[in-house]
Amino acid sequence: MADLPLDGLLVLDMAQFLSGPAAALRLGDLGARVIKVERPEGGDICRSLYLTDTDIGGDSTLFHAINRNKESVALDYRQEADRALLFRMAARADVVIQNFRPGVADRLGVGPTVLRAHNPQLIVGSISGYGEDGPWAGWPGQDLLAQALSGAMWLNGSADDGPVPFGLSIADMLAGHVLTEGILAGLVRRGIKGVGAHVETSLLEAMIDFQFEVLTTHLNDGGRPPQRAKTCNAHAYLASPYGVYRTADGWLALAMTPLAKLETLLGVPLAGDGFRDRDRLRAIIADSIAQQATAAWLTLLRAQDVWCAEILDWPCLLASEAFHRLDLLQTIPSRGKSVVTTRAPLRIDGHRSHCAGAAPTVNQQGSAIREEFS
Repeated sequence: MADLPLDGLLVLDMAQFLSGPAAALRLGDLGARVIKVERPEGGDICRSLYLTDTDIGGDSTLFHAINRNKESVALDYRQEADRALLFRMAARADVVIQNFRPGVADRLGVGPTVLRAHNPQLIVGSISGYGEDGPWAGWPGQDLLAQALSGAMWLNGSADDGPVPFGLSIADMLAGHVLTEGILAGLVRRGIKGVGAHVETSLLEAMIDFQFEVLTTHLNDGGRPPQRAKTCNAHAYLASPYGVYRTADGWLALAMTPLAKLETLLGVPLAGDGFRDRDRLRAIIADSIAQQATAAWLTLLRAQDVWCAEILDWPCLLASEAFHRLDLLQTIPSRGKSVVTTRAPLRIDGHRSHCAGAAPTVNQQGSAIREEFS
């Protein structure tokens, strides 16, 4: 870890659930020391947020994935002694990450202004659900709700499906990435000008930014709403043949390809406009592609430089040579078991960082941290 770019920096992760801890995880993957500040009773609520019935040492796999390689200290912000310890930690920290509801951190006496008063060079990163004020500010900042409010659900699925949510906590993950970008920018400015920063984003802002490409089209296209194709839809704004098609034994993703070229390869008539006749053309393409196996289509289409790919499930992805060559998995000993999880999705000077430790138990390093910052 000593060769990573953030080696020597201290991050206090005061956040819960996914978005804030995910940002802290990224900073840890880049070499920072991350101390997770948790509630004495139960710690981060994510410890008991189960995706399946799998349990590792009393905590969910979700918690283990997002909080690997962190230390834990339990603090009760209502107690003066614990707040004083937090302030001493903040005075020596480089970054603090929070994702309280708007106003809560200030009411507890641990908000960004108070923390930065103890360390003017501190970078405080805050994530809310929908911004710090306004009519939605007090609503629960939860991933599915942010997806619903952002308009993104209306881009997925085909025309008759209704709104289709992503099968991932995409608002949380994106907000974590956006906050990480802002924190790194704050650290760069601190290195140049010697000043700290308060970096803010929200689940809603991250979801809106995620749609900037198509939203810009909508804003400059007379306000016309996107129209999803009736079948095989993969992008509400792209013409045929762009879409997802069932083959005789699986599924095929077909990207931008001239219709005339595809007409020759499929042996079917595809005359028409890719936008205006999108549904009719996709139905013809779908009928043709359904007649042969995926491997046969890949052989035929790739030989003619048609952009296409088999749609893989996780077992097929994990078994592929391409996945193994990326070396994206790591096994971490944890509480008498082993946790298999992902590694950092980037390489620095040709190397991908390894995790040095598992996710902590509540207050696992509490005694040592209290002594260190006494």
